Amino acid sequence: MHRRVRAAYPRRMSRALLIVDVQNDFTEGGALAVAGGDAVAAAVSEYLSVHAADYAVIVASRDWHDAEGDNGGHFAAAPDFVDSWPVHCVAGTAGAEYDPLLDTEAVTHHVRKGQGRPAYSLFEGTTEAGETVGAVLSAAGVVAADVVGIATDHCVRASALDAIAHGVRVRILTDLIAGVAPEPSEAALAELVHAGAELVASGNP
Repeated sequence: MHRRVRAAYPRRMSRALLIVDVQNDFTEGGALAVAGGDAVAAAVSEYLSVHAADYAVIVASRDWHDAEGDNGGHFAAAPDFVDSWPVHCVAGTAGAEYDPLLDTEAVTHHVRKGQGRPAYSLFEGTTEAGETVGAVLSAAGVVAADVVGIATDHCVRASALDAIAHGVRVRILTDLIAGVAPEPSEAALAELVHAGAELVASGNP
């Protein structure tokens, strides 16, 4: 069992909020719906209404897959739900858009990932200007990041691990995430703690 840690960042630190894939295809009614996805979208919006000013950078990612082809084997007619998946988050479709319960007004950088290839981590995407997330964080002097979004056991996990690899101190806001299934989500959180992340509730900034 992983250990839940309560820790606060000093206010002088430059912080980022990383919002991972809160999209229609990953919330209720979507092609790869995650239970509790809509609740995460609404809760992240509520959190931003109070805490947006705490962050130097707020990055939101979206899967943005090509309509043609299998996106490097990411799409499959008979997916294994490990390395291949049903068609989802196709560029320009409603499924690829942010969940309407997510208020993106405070987002400073919108990132698209998975354009023609598999991509799980937010760090694999780029902004409309072609910037990587790593470059955005470095330019802002970010040393700490809070990670929220969907899904705990896939893209949240990959994004948090990449943030740690980038040298950023990571917290997972545990009430602002949703996973595909309980056991792999618990395993992902345990892995993240082992890698150096902290697990905190959003009410304990």
